[in-house]
Amino acid sequence: MQNNTSCTDPYPTDYEIGQDNIEIMGMDIHNPVFFVSSLLIILFVTGTIIYPEGANHLLNEVKVWCLSNFDWFLMGSANFLLMFCIGVAVSPLGRIRLGGQYAKTEFSLMSWFSMLFAAGMGIGLMFWGVAEPMAYFSGWGGTPFAVEPFSDEAASLAIPATMYHWGFHAWSIYAVVGLALAFFCYNKGMPLTIRSVFYPLFGERIWGWPGHAIDILAVLATIFGLATSLGLGASQTSAGLNFLFGIPDEINTKIGIVIGVTFIAVLSVVRGLEGGVKVLSNINMLIALLLLLFVFFAGPTLAILSGLLATTGNYLTQLIPLSLWSDRPDTQWMQDWTVFYWAWWISWSPFVGMFIARISHGRSVREFIIAVLFVPVLVTLLWMSTFGVSALIQSQGGIGELAKGISSPSLATFQMLQHLPLSSITTGLGTLLVLVFFVTSSDSGSLVIDSITAGGKLDAPVPQRIFWAMMEGLIAGALLFGGGKAALSALQAGAIATGLPFTLILVLMCASLLIGLTKEHLNPPTAD
Repeated sequence: MQNNTSCTDPYPTDYEIGQDNIEIMGMDIHNPVFFVSSLLIILFVTGTIIYPEGANHLLNEVKVWCLSNFDWFLMGSANFLLMFCIGVAVSPLGRIRLGGQYAKTEFSLMSWFSMLFAAGMGIGLMFWGVAEPMAYFSGWGGTPFAVEPFSDEAASLAIPATMYHWGFHAWSIYAVVGLALAFFCYNKGMPLTIRSVFYPLFGERIWGWPGHAIDILAVLATIFGLATSLGLGASQTSAGLNFLFGIPDEINTKIGIVIGVTFIAVLSVVRGLEGGVKVLSNINMLIALLLLLFVFFAGPTLAILSGLLATTGNYLTQLIPLSLWSDRPDTQWMQDWTVFYWAWWISWSPFVGMFIARISHGRSVREFIIAVLFVPVLVTLLWMSTFGVSALIQSQGGIGELAKGISSPSLATFQMLQHLPLSSITTGLGTLLVLVFFVTSSDSGSLVIDSITAGGKLDAPVPQRIFWAMMEGLIAGALLFGGGKAALSALQAGAIATGLPFTLILVLMCASLLIGLTKEHLNPPTAD
């Protein structure tokens, strides 16, 4: 077997990376996975553009069906994945090092944190940092546990409920996929692709159609999950440009933004991980830090500090009640928000998991899980408390548009910034931040999908990277176009429809990973 990464104890397989690949127009592609994935995506984009109303209706029907019939499955799976991560981290399996006992890390801790965080949730935090707490407080889409909108109880639940969706559950989903991919690639010499994780369960059959089906589903889940985020980013950027320059906030503007950012993402993805994604991720974290510090000190600083402590306690207190799915007074809220979020994170998991795996060589299993679970959650807690408390104070104080709740999620952050000093500058900075998050998500996703559709190769040809960056933009544009005024619902439907079937893959992945880690622990590889 050939692989372009070190391994400590490779599995006995005759499969050779690239043996099923063919070369077309400068691209080195894995035959079934690339063509089937591309065909399905092109058919979806074409059908949505030709029949936008029919596509929007179908997407929403699929969304309603998934939420009504499988909310229990998504809720239970998210709880299971979090418990699985905790169990592995505290067990002796946590001492296993990704790449072997003497493996060295490739990136500093700061660069590692920046890359995994920027790729994982950047656009979403900018979009929902104000909008989501305000939605729960004002009753836009319901309230947690069906409490009275605009009440003190709604205010106390708004940010903890938001943190529930962006906290340990979300990052445990990413951690499972990232850990599984890193372990089977660096310790067992398998290609860095989703099918490799299932070798302990399926053996050599992963090189046939069972493996092809897993990788195709991973590609579809990833690209629709990315398209959801890119669509949200385009919506918020359009709102920011309207606020700053009076540019019409309409569908043509949003699609134009998708086209422009896709072009920039193509340039970045050509430069690769070191020259593109790493540089942009570090820039992004610097901009995000500046904006966070500004809101923290220019806003109600003492209230933010008090809210940070209260949010931490309330988040931990409400973690179990929010994780239950039966006998709840807020079933509709749970389906529309929590179940959607779990499907969205799961649809992102092949992308974020593989990306984290690529940058995590040399970390121990315990270090990996602790970092992936706790570091982003702490940053998210600070971000949500800062932006959420500032928005709630304005709303409760009758200041500006937020006093009425939220008119549009895309506008919420800018409406909050409008009533702080230097609003034009901070709105411009926020819009720039969304755009850079936009690019890092797109080019990171392109690199990952490129690896899957190249049969696990880490350095596929440049034309291939360009192809997938363009496909992401096409799907985001198609969902925005097909959704029309209901674009947010269409974006959510696309993520749910692809995230639900991939949930079963994640549950099986835990079983396969546990088998692999246990064998490694009981029979550690001997030094050469």
